[in-house]
Amino acid sequence: MRRWVQGVGKSEGRSATVALSTTLVSFATALSVACGASPDGVGGAAPAPGSPAAEAAPAAAPAPAQPVTARPRLVVLGDSIAAGYGLRRDESFPARLQERIDREGLGFEVINAGVSGDTSAGGLRRLDWALDGDVRILVVELGGNDGLRGLPPDQLKKNLTAIVQAARERHLAVVLCGMEAPPNAGTAYATAFRDAFADVARDEKVPLVRFVLDKVAGIESLNQEDGIHPNARGARIVADTVWPVLRPLLDAASHS
Repeated sequence: MRRWVQGVGKSEGRSATVALSTTLVSFATALSVACGASPDGVGGAAPAPGSPAAEAAPAAAPAPAQPVTARPRLVVLGDSIAAGYGLRRDESFPARLQERIDREGLGFEVINAGVSGDTSAGGLRRLDWALDGDVRILVVELGGNDGLRGLPPDQLKKNLTAIVQAARERHLAVVLCGMEAPPNAGTAYATAFRDAFADVARDEKVPLVRFVLDKVAGIESLNQEDGIHPNARGARIVADTVWPVLRPLLDAASHS
């Protein structure tokens, strides 16, 4: 456990990126070809230019454009765990959530608002920007860098509370993801840090993922070479950990 917490969320000088998901619009064009004349000229050759038939034929009306309906959004506000540090964009845990949402036909677009190195205070500062558009659900995955820097758990609790309350004022459903403090922070700090997430979830009545890196942290085969950030397999497990808590909110939002 000691190794994975020595640098959760570090950006190593890279510019923070916010991975934005894209909407796929598919279309098909059908072609039919008929050989020879058919009754009443159906499927026959087009009239020659300048012929009476051509002059009499009305111009073809353009096909009506098919409207593209924007999907309601689910925003993951987080640090490098959400941003998918060291992974391809489609390997991050928010991308894996999008795969499950699409597979189950739930109709949400996942917006990855993860920024490597971010703290709970940083997340609070950029919250308004992150919630742009038709956002229905917010997943909060922050706090790892607060613990790494030894920031006071009371301040973490205050920032998380402000994020949740701001989201609730917009009538959003919220999932709060818990994190663990570094073991070398000491028992008292680690307990207060863990309790900050539980207290916010209880006080604000939002569902809690108790430890977002459960079944991943400290397992060499599920982390990158730094021993900190999940690899592609680990990120999939993170999505699996979040999913049971998130799914009921997706169902409720789909019918609201």
